Amino acid sequence: MFIDEATIRIKAGDGGNGCVAFRREKFVPRGGPSGGDGGKGGDVVMISSERHNTLVHFRFNPEYKAQRGRHGEGSNKTGREGEDVVLKVPVGTLVYDAETGGKVHDFSRADERIVVAHGGRGGRGNARFATSTHQAPREHEEGRPGEERVLRLELKLLADVGLVGYPNVGKSTLISRLSAARPKIADYPFTTLEPNLGVVVVGHGSEEQSFVVADIPGLIEGAHDGAGLGTQFLRHIERTRLLVHLVDMSDFSGRPDPIHDVEVILGELKSFAANLENKPMVLVGSKMDVADKTKLTKLKRYAKQQNLEFIPISAVTGKGIRQLKYAMAAKLKEIGGETSVERPPEYTAASSRVEPEEN
Repeated sequence: MFIDEATIRIKAGDGGNGCVAFRREKFVPRGGPSGGDGGKGGDVVMISSERHNTLVHFRFNPEYKAQRGRHGEGSNKTGREGEDVVLKVPVGTLVYDAETGGKVHDFSRADERIVVAHGGRGGRGNARFATSTHQAPREHEEGRPGEERVLRLELKLLADVGLVGYPNVGKSTLISRLSAARPKIADYPFTTLEPNLGVVVVGHGSEEQSFVVADIPGLIEGAHDGAGLGTQFLRHIERTRLLVHLVDMSDFSGRPDPIHDVEVILGELKSFAANLENKPMVLVGSKMDVADKTKLTKLKRYAKQQNLEFIPISAVTGKGIRQLKYAMAAKLKEIGGETSVERPPEYTAASSRVEPEEN
């Protein structure tokens, strides 16, 4: 199960109350006020963790409350501070205030730590109010309440390359050839119902380069209005640096015009209003083992007109796979920026050094 959204209610601990007390000890006449301060309430802390890759644990446990501070005691004893509540979220999680809509934090790196709700300050005991003219105060303060808020968590996968295209164009088969990822593959639309990640390794030794590829569930016309799987997974390609657009070249796809296919997907990316259509892109003609020559000619001409790199492949036979891997690596190097491969295999789902043979 892939959970990429969750709403949680958090409550930091209240501060402990200050104490009203007076010293009552033998041989200490007029001992004076001795009420201690209350302890601070616990904070609610979020930490980005590479060992989590979904928000499912928040879906089933949506409420979190930190411990309150202990009340102050006599003999100037300060109350113990409340324990913090630590919530671990996957790298790539965006945290929003559900009431205002404002962004609280973007966890883009591992081990980031922020306090999302501060514990209340402990109240002062009566010893704090003693002065030369007010030597027996009975005043004290109650602890301040801890912050309480509702947060909306949204997970956006951190990948370098995003595979996009119509359903059933071969994205899942391709990622299974590029990496060790093993997504579900079948001959019906929307087989992929959740994003799949795989680590691709190119080259050897000092020339080795690795990057993360995300297989995004298929888009169809009207996705930005909720058609098909809607925009549920478009957010996951916002962080990618390169898009690989797959177009079905087979003569049994039911879509005879490949240029229309490309323009429909680009239109959906543009309608999502995240500047996705302007990302660097490689155009890939898939299923070349059963290709329609007319469609292939049209797509090649279109790629040349749009100044897009075009690579024909067959994920079944392995033709063009090696070329595509090196083309993606070269594009990422040209674009620059850090890759997302520094997280461990349990986060990126799969990795592989095996390069498919071309026929």
